[in-house]
Amino acid sequence: MAKTPKARISTKDGNGGETHQQAGKGSDAILTTNQGIPVSDNQNQLKAGARGPVLLEDFVLREKIFHFDHERIPERIVHARGSAAHGYFELFESLSDITSADLFQRAGEKTPLFTRFSTVAGGAGSVDTPRDVRGFAVKFYTQQGNWDLVGNNIPVFFIQDAIKFPDLIHSVKMEADRGYPQAASAHDTFWDFVGLMPETTHMIMWAMSDRAIPRTLRHMQGFGIHTFRLVNAKGKSTFVKFHWKPKQGLSSTLWDEAVKIAGADPDFQRRDLFETIASGDFPEWELGIQAFDEKFADSLPYDVLDSTKIIPEEVLPVRPIGRMVLDRNPDNFFAETEQVAYCPANIVPGIDFSNDPLLQGRLFSYLDTQLKRLGSTNFHQIPVNAPKCPFGNFQRDGQMQMTTPTGRANYEPNSLAQAGEEGGPRECPATGFTSFEGRPEQGEQGGKLRIRPESFADHYSQARLFFRSLDPAEQAHLASAIVFELSKVSLEHVRTRVLANLVNVDPELAGRVADGLAMPVPQASKPAAPVKDMELSPALRLVRGPHEKDTLQGRKFGILIADGSDANAVHSVITAVKKGGGTPFVVAPKVGGAKLSDGKVMAADGQLAGSPSVLFDAVAVLLSDEGCAMLLKEGAAVQFVMDAFAHLKAIGFSESAAPLLDKAGVESDEGVVDAAKFAGAAGKRYWDREPKVRMLA
Repeated sequence: MAKTPKARISTKDGNGGETHQQAGKGSDAILTTNQGIPVSDNQNQLKAGARGPVLLEDFVLREKIFHFDHERIPERIVHARGSAAHGYFELFESLSDITSADLFQRAGEKTPLFTRFSTVAGGAGSVDTPRDVRGFAVKFYTQQGNWDLVGNNIPVFFIQDAIKFPDLIHSVKMEADRGYPQAASAHDTFWDFVGLMPETTHMIMWAMSDRAIPRTLRHMQGFGIHTFRLVNAKGKSTFVKFHWKPKQGLSSTLWDEAVKIAGADPDFQRRDLFETIASGDFPEWELGIQAFDEKFADSLPYDVLDSTKIIPEEVLPVRPIGRMVLDRNPDNFFAETEQVAYCPANIVPGIDFSNDPLLQGRLFSYLDTQLKRLGSTNFHQIPVNAPKCPFGNFQRDGQMQMTTPTGRANYEPNSLAQAGEEGGPRECPATGFTSFEGRPEQGEQGGKLRIRPESFADHYSQARLFFRSLDPAEQAHLASAIVFELSKVSLEHVRTRVLANLVNVDPELAGRVADGLAMPVPQASKPAAPVKDMELSPALRLVRGPHEKDTLQGRKFGILIADGSDANAVHSVITAVKKGGGTPFVVAPKVGGAKLSDGKVMAADGQLAGSPSVLFDAVAVLLSDEGCAMLLKEGAAVQFVMDAFAHLKAIGFSESAAPLLDKAGVESDEGVVDAAKFAGAAGKRYWDREPKVRMLA
């Protein structure tokens, strides 16, 4: 029989009775609701059958999500930092055979929309370029009402069940007792959660890859993540997954580059989106679908209702159905970008939900999080409302918080007790509230249960598929990213557990990470289901993959000049960049410009000290002998060239600029070219250079 927690804070209620404001601490503390009802299962929602819909009567879920949704005032709890634009969706061909949705009926018809991109973990005042998932939310203003397609730039998610979302976000946000780090996952609590939740493994592969550090908002994909349904006029249902593919191609930054961009321009991606649209170079995405029936879904070795899984494009090709063009910036940032409210429950006839348990939880959560009314979720702490028995859980903060939680554990599961810290209360199957299973209602798949189907148990096969499908350069980036993040984790048992999970993904990956941490490779953790080798998917690659484009279109190129630079060479490079669809940006030691060899002053777009090469996709260094001699003494000039080389960018140079390249440690390769050949080399990165410039795991 469970022990009653002893430690508590007691006060007197308005009638003179005692009310216990906080549960006891220690391993015998019982997890309860805010009304003091013991919780038997904090891992699963109450569903009608293992794969059935979530039941509204699940008060444990509703209270937990309700409290979580109101913890931050007034900014969004997640996706707080966003940038947005107006545009339209144009349909390529009628989809009347599979859906009755009005916007999918008439080819060529344009539907207005508003799209918001965002980071997840940071606050509204954080920077644009952290390693993070990016939100990709589109509001279609259709003739049947608003349809919100609310997704991310990554097609899978960390968790399988929405009841774990508060725990996930608590773990990745600033640690509870110290308030840092901001907009970063490289810390103990996040990786503690990851190590304890193997279902996060596939998403971790994506989050530690270059997908999580996109070059711009215009150069990333978008995904609906979940399996949805399309329903035609005859009531026939078709499963569907949504994909956004940028016409501009996919592009990412290097980690070192992302860090330096954050220092040089914290608003880099927001500025890029705004200025690109303002210039008339409208970003465009192709909307595609993977449509399939129940028979196809049943044939797959994974469950299409599991949001930690993808259907590789090689298994089911993406069918293009339309395009999105963003052609107008908001008139007022607060009125539009900040106040826009997206909700996955906003659908129109012809589109419907699946029983994906993560989606089902989002349908409740998003509507609730928009309320943001003045008031408090801590109404249960008012004496007249407070329970008369101990209560304790991981619901935190909010207005009128009258208790003072201690320690950094505000998520579950956690293993902080292994390090001698407070771990907090736990669920209690023996005494916790359980629903009466009853008989299946008509149309439901089974009795009311808190359970996950066995088809969700494979947490490693697709993580293995993702890692092994990457180019060797991307694999090195991913391994190095994990080494960096785990190097910030002070709890050794957390690092060991993560390594044990990585062994199931790929022993070589685990070995590289362990070597980077100077730790032994532990024995593999025991998977809940056998790990399968799947056919590799080249579509998952950013480097040397089908989505990588060698192009100048939509990219910006820094052209470094100084007094005496050859006028013909400078104008030739500028003309070639513009002809290729790129944007030239002239950089000079002084913002007023420089006097070229023809005696004319060329105005600069930016000063050297404020325009480092991390802001550009490639650079040309066009100097005279005198100009080079001067810049050899200027650290910003040396760094300009050094960073461009280290970030694997093309460098075009005049013969007189060679001493500056030598001082910056530039070695000759196919990306270091004569200025006349710059435009032909500037459309890509030179990945074979990377082993020369940095140590990777």
